Amino acid sequence: MDGVVDYRGRPVSRSAAGGWTSAFFIIGVEMAERFAYYGITSNLISYLTGPLRESTAAGAANENAWSGAASSLALVGAFVADSWLGRYRTVLYSSIVSFAGLGLLTLSATLPSLKPPDCTVINGDSMSCPQPSTFQVIFFFMSLYLVALAHGGHKPCTQAFGADQFDNTDPLESASRSSFFNWWYFGVCTGTITAQLILNYIQDNMGWALGFGIPCIAMGLALVAFLSGTRTYRYHIVATESPFVRITEVFGEVLRKKWACFTSKTDDAREMLLPDKSNQCGPLDHKAGVSCIEPHVSFPSKKMSEDEVKGLARLFPIWTTCLIYTLVFSQPPTLFTKQGSTMERHIGSGFQIPAAALQACIGITTVTFIPIYDFLLVPVARKFTGRPSGITMLQRIGTGIFLSVVSTIVAALVEMKRLKVARDYGLVDMPNVPVPMSIWWLAPQNVLFGISDAFATVGLQEFFYDQVPDCLRSLGLALYLCIFGLGRFLSSFLISLIDRLTGGREKGWFANNLNRAHLDYFFWLLTGLGFASFVIYLHVARLYIYKKKLT
Repeated sequence: MDGVVDYRGRPVSRSAAGGWTSAFFIIGVEMAERFAYYGITSNLISYLTGPLRESTAAGAANENAWSGAASSLALVGAFVADSWLGRYRTVLYSSIVSFAGLGLLTLSATLPSLKPPDCTVINGDSMSCPQPSTFQVIFFFMSLYLVALAHGGHKPCTQAFGADQFDNTDPLESASRSSFFNWWYFGVCTGTITAQLILNYIQDNMGWALGFGIPCIAMGLALVAFLSGTRTYRYHIVATESPFVRITEVFGEVLRKKWACFTSKTDDAREMLLPDKSNQCGPLDHKAGVSCIEPHVSFPSKKMSEDEVKGLARLFPIWTTCLIYTLVFSQPPTLFTKQGSTMERHIGSGFQIPAAALQACIGITTVTFIPIYDFLLVPVARKFTGRPSGITMLQRIGTGIFLSVVSTIVAALVEMKRLKVARDYGLVDMPNVPVPMSIWWLAPQNVLFGISDAFATVGLQEFFYDQVPDCLRSLGLALYLCIFGLGRFLSSFLISLIDRLTGGREKGWFANNLNRAHLDYFFWLLTGLGFASFVIYLHVARLYIYKKKLT
């Protein structure tokens, strides 16, 4: 492994205890971090529309904006890691910031001066719910976005650091790296499921102070665990020159030469505008010192070539066409959860399922399906395609995008059914009375999301790690995360726009009384956008040329 050292800076040989030993340890640390992160995000809309007194649309928009910021800040984390600190130290410092942010978040739900006031009963039949103070709201969101900042540094670097434990020049370890992404996501989903099944119940029934405090403790334990593995990791040497600077230099040089090509023909502007190719791309202009035909920039002293930068640019059509998929994927923690809060959630006589807990169906399905994919579907596909991975990364992503469209269709049909039941039982103007329809009606759409996740999300992780230059692994994973970040921002913008156009919190698509709202219209809109995006993706994926030949 070129440029790889142990914790003392000594080169690591293939005989070193690498690969799965360190990778499984890092997967365990990531499981704890995801437990903390999803312990907040999976039920955040309940806190925003509860103690903070926000409307349904505002809560969904703010949750999407926060999650979008957490994912988009991965670009900052990748820049810091690949240009300055390295992946290990970036993960370490991000974990410290995350622990601090979670601690402040716990205080915001504990101390009387920081905690939003509780609702009180007036005259035995009505509720008074005072608005939180401006300072309380600011302190809460400051703590929340501190966690987002830490997540942006932790997310891309931890996964890249785990994949770095496999020697790509060793055939055995190289073959294991593809499986690493499957089992990485298996561990991620395990941590997520645990948070959704345990923390959501605690937050709904035992209070938000404990619900935020447990993720804080989990992050502290993850930090200790990560430090304890310092001696076992393989470390990549940080480049002496920032790869981001090299990208800028290459693009700048290409633009400079193209501009020189343009200005060298100012003596005959008419010929430059004519469709005569012989005039448009003439011979070498010795005065300008450039050729108008595909200027080639050579940096023999740099690690990154012009071809590698062009290869990086070829990722963006794939990146762009996956945005609608991530917009669709933003709905389970927000609108799916609000759907569930209006439905019958009791099991037996006393236990009530938290509305956000049904998101665990996504993680459980993904955890169940990944071994099936790795041990059953891949060997079968391998017999037909001859590829070790069974199908290509882009085929895997496309399958996931298609399944997400099917999921939105199911979500729209279920919401139409829920609204009909509310009308049939005369509950349209009784939003606090559960609709006599089991929350398990939401399971199919979540299960479909889980299978979609196992295809598309894991495929995107491997694609954006594998198809970038070796010195930009963190950037590649940051680009993958930014798809989800921008998708969250798009969801926030779209919900806010539609809410304003359709009448707001009283009678719009996202009215506070969901029995008068029309979430089904929004899900049908997502279906149309998702299908259009899928068609465009198929065209872009067909034209994509992989960085290296698939074997």
